[in-house]
Amino acid sequence: MEFYKQRKFNCQITGHSGLTFFEAIESERAGAAEVDQAFPEALKGPVLRRVQFQTVSRIDSLVDQIYDEFKTDYHPGEAVTVIMSDAERRHGIVRDKTRYGSKVLPDGTLTPPYTRYIVGLDGRRGDEAVLEESNIYRDRKVFTKSVLRSFIKKTVSREAWNGAPWLVKSDVAEQYHIDTRVPSNLLYNTKIMERKQLQAQKRQSQNHSDFSTLLNSSPSSPDAGGGLRLPELKPVKSHKAKHIQLAQQQRQQLSQEKNQLKINGSSKPRHNGFSHHPEAGQFQYLPLPNSPFKFSLSMRNQTLTPPGHNVTQAPVQPPPPPPPPPRYPIEDLQLEPSRSTRPALRFLCNDPPVQADQKGQKARLPVSEKILMKTVGPLLETWDTLNVYCEIFKLDSFTFDDFIETLHSASDDEPVQLFDEIHCSVLKTLVHSEADGGAVQIHLPDVEGEDDEEDKEGEEEEEEEEEPEPEPAPRATRATRSSLAKVEAERLAAEAAAAEKEAEEEEAAAVHSAEAALEDYDWIDELRKRNFKEGGWQLILVGLLYQLSKDERRQAVCEELLAQIVPPNVEATKETVREHYSALDINYRVQVLQIICMLTMETKAVRGYMEDCSEQMTKYRKEKIEWQRSRKQAVEDLKVLNEQRKILLPDNMPPSPPQEATKLDDVKMTDAEDLSHAGDDDSDDSGAPPVTARGRSLRRADDRAAERKRKIEEEIERKKEAEAAAKMPKQSKQFIKLLRDIEKKEEEIKECEDEIATLDNDLREADCPRTRVLGKDRFWNRYYWFERNGMPYGGLPTSSTAEAGYANGCIWVQGPDELEREGYIDMPEQYQKEYKAKFNMTVPERKKLEEGATSISNATQWGYFSEPKELDDLINWLDSRGFNEMKLRKELVSFREKIATHMQNRKKYLSLPDEEEASDDKEKEKGDEDKDKEMAVEHPVTNGTSKGTSKRKSTRAVKAAPTPDPTPTILRCTQWTNGMALEDLGHLHSEPPPPARSRKQSRKKEAAPEEEPPRKKTRQGTARR
Repeated sequence: MEFYKQRKFNCQITGHSGLTFFEAIESERAGAAEVDQAFPEALKGPVLRRVQFQTVSRIDSLVDQIYDEFKTDYHPGEAVTVIMSDAERRHGIVRDKTRYGSKVLPDGTLTPPYTRYIVGLDGRRGDEAVLEESNIYRDRKVFTKSVLRSFIKKTVSREAWNGAPWLVKSDVAEQYHIDTRVPSNLLYNTKIMERKQLQAQKRQSQNHSDFSTLLNSSPSSPDAGGGLRLPELKPVKSHKAKHIQLAQQQRQQLSQEKNQLKINGSSKPRHNGFSHHPEAGQFQYLPLPNSPFKFSLSMRNQTLTPPGHNVTQAPVQPPPPPPPPPRYPIEDLQLEPSRSTRPALRFLCNDPPVQADQKGQKARLPVSEKILMKTVGPLLETWDTLNVYCEIFKLDSFTFDDFIETLHSASDDEPVQLFDEIHCSVLKTLVHSEADGGAVQIHLPDVEGEDDEEDKEGEEEEEEEEEPEPEPAPRATRATRSSLAKVEAERLAAEAAAAEKEAEEEEAAAVHSAEAALEDYDWIDELRKRNFKEGGWQLILVGLLYQLSKDERRQAVCEELLAQIVPPNVEATKETVREHYSALDINYRVQVLQIICMLTMETKAVRGYMEDCSEQMTKYRKEKIEWQRSRKQAVEDLKVLNEQRKILLPDNMPPSPPQEATKLDDVKMTDAEDLSHAGDDDSDDSGAPPVTARGRSLRRADDRAAERKRKIEEEIERKKEAEAAAKMPKQSKQFIKLLRDIEKKEEEIKECEDEIATLDNDLREADCPRTRVLGKDRFWNRYYWFERNGMPYGGLPTSSTAEAGYANGCIWVQGPDELEREGYIDMPEQYQKEYKAKFNMTVPERKKLEEGATSISNATQWGYFSEPKELDDLINWLDSRGFNEMKLRKELVSFREKIATHMQNRKKYLSLPDEEEASDDKEKEKGDEDKDKEMAVEHPVTNGTSKGTSKRKSTRAVKAAPTPDPTPTILRCTQWTNGMALEDLGHLHSEPPPPARSRKQSRKKEAAPEEEPPRKKTRQGTARR
C-alpha cells in the first residue's frame, strides 16, 4: 500500500505528474469524462480508424498529422457552421459527403480534388444546402490539438519497443467496429527477424565483397586461357564501392528474372543463362576462352534445380532468439527460490505461532511466559511512544527489558518507581493542572445523566405538540377470535422484548462497579489537583476508562479492563482499586497504557512538539546543505593544491641517502668494548661487582659505556640532519607551505564531514511523527529497529540507566498485513498454478521452505533477532536482486555496527550482576597474589630460609570463602530514577509538589552565594554550536 501512496504516478489524460496512484486514477476518470463530452461523436470513429496501426513514435507528431488531415474534413453527423451564398452564417449537421478527384484539363494540368457536403440546416425542416469545404467550419473549441491529444491518449495504447504500432483499446474498438488484427509486418517478432536478416545480409555482403572485387576487378586476357589475373592497384575506396554496387545490381536483376518467370508460368527457366546441365542439380562452370565475363566463386559449383522441376523450397526460419536477461532489481518473488533458510526467530510470548526448537525456547526471557502474542505489538508501540516523547512526559528514557520487567513485577509488595511515573506522567498530559487553567486536552464522550434525560423528555414533548392532529379513527369492526389472539401475541412479544432488554442492561451493569466507585468522585477535578497518592491515580484511571466506555469503538475493551480493576462483587474504594491494579495481569496493563498513550496524541503538547521537530529538521537540512557546499568547495581547492604539489614534487624530492662504508656497530670503541667484555666475564660470578687491580669497584662501568655510545649515535644523527638541511633545494619553503595548506584543507574537509554526520544524527532524532521501518523481505514481513529514528541510539545520555548502552537492542519482525498476504502470498488458485508451473512450488510452500520453522503469517504476530550472528545470517539470506530486499539489506548493512553493538550491550546488561561478582572475585585473588609477590621481593631468600619469610607466607587463597547470607533478589528496573522530573519539576510525578517557600527563605536563598548551575540535559547530538 505504501507503493501506491508514493507521488510518482502520472495522469495519462491530462499529463499531470507527482500524483498518488488513487489521485491519478481519479484524474484519469474525470479527464476521460470531459474528453467524451467535448470530442465530437461523429469524429471518433474516423479518427480511431486513421490512428489504428500508425507507427509514428511520438504522440505529438501523430496528433499533428491527424489534425492536419481532419481540420478541413467533415463527416456525417457532425455539427458545423456554414456560410451561405448571401454571406449568412447558419448552423447545421452534415448529412452526406461526396469526394471528387482531380480532372485533367486540355492543357494537361490537373484540377485539385474537392469534396461536396449535403448539410441539413437548423431552423427549417427539410432545408438543406450543398456546399464545399471552403464554406464549412467547426467551432474553435470543439476540435483542437489538446482535445485530440487527450482523446488519443484515452483510447489508444502503444507497446514500449521501437517501431511499435498504435493500437485502439479493445473495448473502444468493439464499440466503433474497428479491426484489431495486427498485420504480420507490424508484429514484434517480425520486426526482430527483419533486423536480423538485414544484419546478416550486411555481414554477407561484406564477406563476399572482397571475393567479387578480386574476381571482377579486371577481365582475363586471352593469353591466360581464361585464368585469374590479379587486379590492378587502384584507390581502394572508389574501387570497392563500384564493384559492390555492380554486384548488388546483378543480384537485383537475377531476382527480377526469377519473379518474371514465375509470373509467366514458364516451366523451363534457364538458370544463369545456361540450358545444358551435365549432372542433375549440379552447375558446371565452363568459362569461354575469349569472354571477359567470369563467375564469382560463390556462384561456381552451385547446386541448381534440374530442368522441368520448378520446386520452391520453404525458407528456413532461424530459431527464435533467447529471451533477454532480466534487468535487476525485479519483484522479489519472481527470483528463483533459494536453498538458504532465514535464521530462526525468537518470540516474546507463551503462544508463538509455531513451536520453536529447544534452543529458541531456552533463549526466551522468563517474563515471556505470561505475555500473549496479541500483546507484543501494543507493548512495543507503548514503549516507543514513551521514549520518543519522553521530553513531553518528563520521563527519563528506559530500556525495553526494564519496561517489561516493570509491568510484570510492579506491585504493592515490590513498588517500582518507573511503574508509577509512567502512569502519572501520561495522565498529567491529558488534563492541565489548576495552576495552568485545568483545561482538558482530549475529546471525551459524554456521560448520560439526569439533565440529558430531562432535555430529551422536553424535546419529545415539543415534537408531540407540533405533530398534526391524527385522522379520525375508522369505524370499529366486529372483533373475532383470531384478531384477539393476534393482539394478545403482540402484547406478549413486547413484554418479552422489554424483559430481555432489562436483563441485558442489568447484566452489563453487573460487569463492573465503576459507576458506584465514581458516584461521589470527580476524576477530572482530582487529576487537576494531582492527587496521585494512596491509590489516587488508579481511581482516576478508572474514571477515565469508564467515560471512554461510552464510546462504541472502545466500549468492549474498556468494560473488560474495568471488570478486572473494579469487579462487581467487591466494594470499590481507593484501597481495593489499588490492590486490584497492583495484581493486574501484564496483558491488561499493556492495554491500559496503550489507550492512554493513544489519547496523548490528540493533545496540543504532542502536536506542538511534532511541529517544533519539523521546523528543527528544516533548519538542520539547511545547515547540512551549507556544510555540504563548504565540503565541495574544500575538495575542489584540495584538488588544485594536489595538482600544484605534483608539479613541485620532482624538484623537492629528498636526495637518496648514500650507502655508508661502515656501519654503526663496526665503530671501534676500545674502552667500552673492554669494559663490556669484562662485565660479561664477571657476570658469570656469584653476583659480585667487578674489581680492578687496585681493588676499586666498577659497578657503573657498563652504564658509562652505554652513555658514551648513545652520545656518539646522537652526534652522528645530528650531522646527518645538518647535511640533509644543507642539501635541501631552493623551493623547499614554498613546498612546505603548500604541504601545510593541503593539511589545513584536509582538516577542513574532515570538520565538514563531522558536522554533516552530526546533522544527520540530529535529523534522525528529530524525525518523531512515525516509526520508520527498515524494510520488507520477499514475503512482505516488516523489519523494525526502534532506535532507527526519534530517539538517541542508547537513550538519553543523562538517564539513570544510560550505562546500559542500548534502548531496545533487537530487530523486530512483523508479519504481512491482510492486503499484502492476500495479494502476494495466498493468491487465487489460478495464479498459484502459474507460479508452481514456473518455480515448481506455490508461494506458501516457498514461504514455509525459506523461512524455516519460525514463520509468521499476519500483522499481529511478532518475532525478533537479538544476536549479532543472527543479524549477519539475515543479511546473507536477503537477495539484493529484489526490490524489497535490496532496500532492506542496504539499511541493515548501513546500521549493522550500531545494531550489533546494542545487541552485545543488551546481552551484557541482562547478565550484568553475575559477571560483576565473578570479576570482583578475580580482581580480589589477583590483588592477593600481587601482595604476596611484593612481600617476597622485600624479603628475598638468600642462602637459607629465614624465619621472617616463613612467617609471612600468604594463606589467603587456602582459606574458604565465607558463605554469603541469603539476600532477596533485587529487580533490575528498581535502579531507574526519574532524574528529568526531579531536575525540571523538583519532585516526582507521583508525589505532590512541595509547598511554596516563605519570603524569608527566598530572600536568604537570594543572599546566599550562587552555586554552579546544574548541567542542562539535552539529547545526544541535539546540542548545536
